[in-house]
Amino acid sequence: MAYNHFPQGVFPTVRLRRLRQHPGIRRMVSQSSISLNQLICPIFVTHGQNICREVSTMPGCFQWSIDRLPEELDTIAQLGISSILLFGIPAEKDAVGSDSYSDNGIIQQAIRVVKKHHPELVVITDVCFCEYTDHGHCGPTYEVNNQIDVDNDATLTLLAKQAVSHAQAGADLIAPSGMMDGMVTAIRQGLDQHQFQHIPIMSYSAKFASSLYSAFRAAVDSGLSSGNRQSYQMDPTAGAQALRETALDIAEGADMIMVKPAMHYLDVVYAIKQQFPGVPLAVYSVGSEYAMYKAAAKVGAINEQACVMELMASFKRAGADIIITYYAKNIAKWLKEQ
Repeated sequence: MAYNHFPQGVFPTVRLRRLRQHPGIRRMVSQSSISLNQLICPIFVTHGQNICREVSTMPGCFQWSIDRLPEELDTIAQLGISSILLFGIPAEKDAVGSDSYSDNGIIQQAIRVVKKHHPELVVITDVCFCEYTDHGHCGPTYEVNNQIDVDNDATLTLLAKQAVSHAQAGADLIAPSGMMDGMVTAIRQGLDQHQFQHIPIMSYSAKFASSLYSAFRAAVDSGLSSGNRQSYQMDPTAGAQALRETALDIAEGADMIMVKPAMHYLDVVYAIKQQFPGVPLAVYSVGSEYAMYKAAAKVGAINEQACVMELMASFKRAGADIIITYYAKNIAKWLKEQ
């Protein structure tokens, strides 16, 4: 017997399943679809020759030497991915991360290779110091209250220097990640003074001191010799501060903003998008998020493709316009198959 206790104007007049019956209609009304144009693929570039070394903590991700970088670029371009994010692992590290702003630094070399082989790719560079310093912190350090901390204002000068060096090498987009107060202002002024007014800044506006960075730290050898990053990266329990941090970065001239990590901070993504709807918002799905899905798939606990695509949809649903993910190449392949 039919159930007829619904108020008039609802069921059976309204049947939401009508929008789900045909796969074409499901795609038509999708509000969280993923486009290759929205994906950014991170790349680890290392010193040395003839290196394609799998990252132990991130199966399927590799460190590439400069001479073999074109192989990875070819794959990315053939898949239709249009944007990459470069991270460098230099031959030598020092207290101030000088390789990061050297004309012949690892990233500067990598940018030139990309522009030579695939000039159509959007080259984004991570602007920070943790990969380049011998202590692993995100800038030059000093001691305060018997604790090692980053010298915020001294770091600003070096961040501007690094950003200008990347732009001179051919970078298309600068992405500062150190969470230093005033970093966007310093970088914007540095770029503008060197006639790079056209280069946009995508700021890691809300970067949390998360437990999800371990896989990445292993990939770029940026473990700390002492101390921690809690004085400059955000406390995971202080989500409301993300709005202040983001507002400041926008006021200082950030063209795009970012939340990192992604998976544990979708409430922050949503809140920022509601507050600043007109500013392009990126999320960074970090190395340990990737590693967890890989581990679960390896033991048969999940359908990797289904779960990853569901994760990407959650980022879009929360308000992300851009997704940085180590799954970018997999996603590109899956989308082509569909």
